[in-house]
Amino acid sequence: MLSAWNELVAVARRTAAEGLVVGTSGNVSVRVGENVLVTPSGVPYDRLGPDDLCAVDLEGRRTAGCLEPTSELPMHLAVYRHTGARAVVHTHAVHATAVSTLVTELPAVHYMTAALGGPVRVAPYATYGSDELAAHMIEALDARSACLLRNHGTIAYGDDLDQAYDRTAQLEWMCRLWLTASSVPGRTPTLIPQDELRRVADKLSGYGQKPPG
Repeated sequence: MLSAWNELVAVARRTAAEGLVVGTSGNVSVRVGENVLVTPSGVPYDRLGPDDLCAVDLEGRRTAGCLEPTSELPMHLAVYRHTGARAVVHTHAVHATAVSTLVTELPAVHYMTAALGGPVRVAPYATYGSDELAAHMIEALDARSACLLRNHGTIAYGDDLDQAYDRTAQLEWMCRLWLTASSVPGRTPTLIPQDELRRVADKLSGYGQKPPG
């Protein structure tokens, strides 16, 4: 589990270095078998080391470490229970959080919307760390790999930490793009139609380098 923990800490530090979180906000987790490694509550990422490993089972019972897990643990566990996620990243990214206060869904302003499953929904507001927030999030994530949390931030999951982080960064970029385009007086951004999003999704499924064989 230590190598997975070191990777988790590196991704958590990246969220801070790239401006997706401030201070101890946001959190990161990764599933290792029936254990979930997760950032602890209220500890700056640059202070985390091997001895700070924090792990729980899928019911939230501590399985390793002595630090309290993030207060957003209910959201992380809900994702693992309801999806095939292996990693989850939650941030308070500025542009994404701003968009969450304006609309109920991020419009399909760019074709990479397809990479997240379609237009990104905004989960209704609920108190942070609550089961109510986790329930709202799961509804917003239906057939999606990321969603916005109203007046709060973002959550994205993936097959590994890199994919969860990449989806988080992509969502923040698309929110920044939409805010920029929609702020031009007298102009309305054009949107990608649903049939094109389906074509893009098919194309993305074969994107990247093919394994040698």
